[in-house]
Amino acid sequence: GSREMISIRVVSTLTLILSWSHVLLQTTAFAPPSLGLGAIFLKPAGMNTRPSLGDDETLTECTDFFCDAFWADKLVGKKQLGDRLRKSLFDSQQLEFRRRYGIKVGKDRRSELLVCRNNRKQIMGVCGIQVESIPNGGMMDEGNLVDAAPLMSNVAVGRPFRRRGIAEAMVQQAEDMALKQWGYDEVYLYVEEGNRAAIKLYRKLGYRDVWKDPYARTIVPLPSGGLKNTGTTILCMKKRIRGGLLSRMFGG
Repeated sequence: GSREMISIRVVSTLTLILSWSHVLLQTTAFAPPSLGLGAIFLKPAGMNTRPSLGDDETLTECTDFFCDAFWADKLVGKKQLGDRLRKSLFDSQQLEFRRRYGIKVGKDRRSELLVCRNNRKQIMGVCGIQVESIPNGGMMDEGNLVDAAPLMSNVAVGRPFRRRGIAEAMVQQAEDMALKQWGYDEVYLYVEEGNRAAIKLYRKLGYRDVWKDPYARTIVPLPSGGLKNTGTTILCMKKRIRGGLLSRMFGG
């Protein structure tokens, strides 16, 4: 039916797949959350999170980081990408980051990639947020889009820095940008239903389920150097960020 034709989102090239990164790349790369005192005491020295401001050198550095922090985690049976596969993913991811977060002269700049670094200037995590139309019920057609709202995506934390409160800090800063700079009351995100660690974190931070799309597609790197286009279920979550501390903690 028409729903399946819209929702399956069949793609023929890696570049087209990456153009849906706000949906497909939300298999967030970090360990189960470590909230509370543990996260406070384990935070890396000098940790700071700042916007890329569309700087191309920064986006290129983030692309390199993302290949290891995100794509290598999706690789079946290995922990490192082969050179050929990594270059292919790097080139396509760089194009996507430039398209989504690069400098847009004379255009809406409500699109930002936040970059978390330690006191040695190493990238520890990245988190994107962009204002765009959100599907209602998982159907990507004009009759089922709500008003434009901030959508968080491309969240990844490097392996050496996980379980240290970095993801939480980046999510908080993304919410602050959406509320204080852009004037929005809510933030949305997409996450694969099988990513239990990410879902657990988001629920602890006050995000609530909105809808599921069982017909979504994602790609998985293979040890052979290829890519597998496979089915997945996408969960849309939402949090109300205006209304005080309780609202921000519990999404009320």
